[in-house]
Amino acid sequence: MKRCDVVIVNFNTGQFLTAAVESVLRSRSVAHVYIVDNASTDGSLDFLPQGHDDRLTIINNTANLGFAGACNLGLMRTASENVLLLNPDCYVMEGAIERLITALWSANHVGMVGPLPLNPDLSEQAGGRRKLPMPSLVLARVIGEARLHRLLPFRPPYFLQHKDPLPEGPAEVEAISGACMMVRGEMITDIGPLDEGYFLHGEDLDWCMRAWRRGWKVLFVPEAQVVHHKGVSSQTQPLTVEYYKHVGMVRFYPQVARPGAAALVPRTIGSWYLDKIRRDSCPPPAFSRN
Repeated sequence: MKRCDVVIVNFNTGQFLTAAVESVLRSRSVAHVYIVDNASTDGSLDFLPQGHDDRLTIINNTANLGFAGACNLGLMRTASENVLLLNPDCYVMEGAIERLITALWSANHVGMVGPLPLNPDLSEQAGGRRKLPMPSLVLARVIGEARLHRLLPFRPPYFLQHKDPLPEGPAEVEAISGACMMVRGEMITDIGPLDEGYFLHGEDLDWCMRAWRRGWKVLFVPEAQVVHHKGVSSQTQPLTVEYYKHVGMVRFYPQVARPGAAALVPRTIGSWYLDKIRRDSCPPPAFSRN
């Protein structure tokens, strides 16, 4: 059986981090777990069991580097041919890691796979399977949220697919959730690491898009299940999180939109921020794995 390394980026998630770590360490398919802590102030690391498993390494950052930046630090430490990126507020159900690894190697050029994310009540959580949010699909969502779809003779398409029937097995999708994704090391070498131009949100969509453009397949694996207590670390700063969501989408849309269509990008953060992101825009950083 192939094995994987696990990278968990932590920022003030309290005892949820401990539950996440314990849920992955019980799997014999896990070679090593790297916790990259983004300068937490809540004592999250203190909840980890004393004399912890020798498969666990903690990387302490002196500042919050953002999700992508911290993930890349962890990725550079990994050595396994597969890597699981996992949010600290996720609890991996028994057998999920093995099912993800199996799906990842089920066909040539499968680059990343994601599980079925569950809410605490075990209902399917949005975001685990979705289309890339092209401007036309975002416009359709706005129409739906405003209930304007009732005036249309058809149902507008939607980029989130959690209300569709579950597939019977692994299925190709355009994007999975960055809360839990298993990736091949050779895919990382091919397309590069996460784009650190995204501080929080959007980096997973960007990675999925880059994988597709390089010919890698992205699979949704419903038989692998993960309970996601969404937004634990962002509960104390919801406005900051919304800000970075907007910033991420402003960075993402020009890469997928046709010329002129980028005008549909949300402007709620103002043209100054858009200009700043364009000035700071850069390719993914140079990267090498051990």
